[in-house]
Amino acid sequence: MAWTTDQLVTRELERREIAVQWLTCTADAGDRSASAPSASARGVVDVDCEGRTTDGRDITVTGEVTRAVGGACVRGDLTVKVDGRERFRATGLGDCDATSAPPVGGEPPGGGPTTTVTVTKTVYCRSAPTCWPEGK
Repeated sequence: MAWTTDQLVTRELERREIAVQWLTCTADAGDRSASAPSASARGVVDVDCEGRTTDGRDITVTGEVTRAVGGACVRGDLTVKVDGRERFRATGLGDCDATSAPPVGGEPPGGGPTTTVTVTKTVYCRSAPTCWPEGK
């Protein structure tokens, strides 16, 4: 979930013409542990990201992810700030109906590729079906 959140937030910031130098996300399921990972996951995971724009402004992302499809979508409640100012809130990023991840593709605004470091922890809750979110 952290990797997918990282990729999709970076894409959305760059779509809004905010060039990302780097972004690192971590995901914490707390006591909500589960089985082996896959490309698609549902459950509630706290996500926390830190990064920097190419012009030196701080990026922070906080919130919960309730669904992720590897590289294609995240659903939940995310708040994205640049230099302490809220840039956007999202309940979903990407395409959760996708069967595979879309290509990242292209150079970001301002030129040159971005460098992204991620830590990923994917969580499942098959043993507790009530933790799965409704809808998308």
